[in-house]
Amino acid sequence: MIGVDWGTSNFRAFRLDSTGNVIERRFYPTGILKVQDGKFADALQAQVGDWIAQGETRVLLCGMVGSRQGWTEANYLRCPVTVDQLADAVIAVPFEGAEAMLIPGVIGEDSYGVPEVMRGEETEAMGIVDYCEDNGLVCLPGTHSKWIELSGASISRFLTYMTGEVYAALRKGTILSKLMNSDTEIDVNSFLRGVARSADVGGLTHHLFSVRTLVLTGDLKEDASASYLSGVLIGHEVRAAMPAGSHVHLVGAAQLCKLYEHAIAACGGSSTLEDEDAAARGLAAIGRRLNWL
Repeated sequence: MIGVDWGTSNFRAFRLDSTGNVIERRFYPTGILKVQDGKFADALQAQVGDWIAQGETRVLLCGMVGSRQGWTEANYLRCPVTVDQLADAVIAVPFEGAEAMLIPGVIGEDSYGVPEVMRGEETEAMGIVDYCEDNGLVCLPGTHSKWIELSGASISRFLTYMTGEVYAALRKGTILSKLMNSDTEIDVNSFLRGVARSADVGGLTHHLFSVRTLVLTGDLKEDASASYLSGVLIGHEVRAAMPAGSHVHLVGAAQLCKLYEHAIAACGGSSTLEDEDAAARGLAAIGRRLNWL
């Protein structure tokens, strides 16, 4: 089968053999926002049409492609959610040459009853259930980081943090952008200094201004300001999302996960960096329950 993780910004496709192993993969920076006039079938054909021509007849999709802005809206399933329930709730989309199905998203609530939603991350979480022995805390860092609690092989609860998007906005559209004119390598010491700052009283917006004042007084090098800013933001996220002393399973790009690994350790937790192919494994797990593998 073909598994596709189609998000807002990116398109990832996996060609899976009968055991669920990835035999070919593709990545394109062509998320759903770049699909013109709702022509998702044409876009999918352009990306994986040759695999279909070679005999693949089933395509399983997850991510924002199943949102209101995507191909067809797949309704959210309410927590707790198991892999079997995700498989039972897939919906078909019209596509010539292959059977195409969309995986639904998941909806939950925070401790105050405010809604939480995700699309795509639920499939990644199901891809590492075995590695967590059915239970555990999973973090998927990114533009909108997700912290997912797995319990009894189900998604029991999750929280979202807009850390990545806020970091980008602060770098581009605030007074702090004047300090960050180049994309330099992350300075780990400055990053950890930012993480430590997140433990101080005063709150996030107060701590953010220290990026500027430390540079102005010569206490922080300008080319390290982005690292410090990242540490402040990720530090606040980790302290809010991670119960003290927790072990966290990290899923995502290795470089970003490494920063979270540093932050989690600095905040008193521990972590394991899981395989970046969690989405492919989750797609395979749902495909098995559809009898596609």
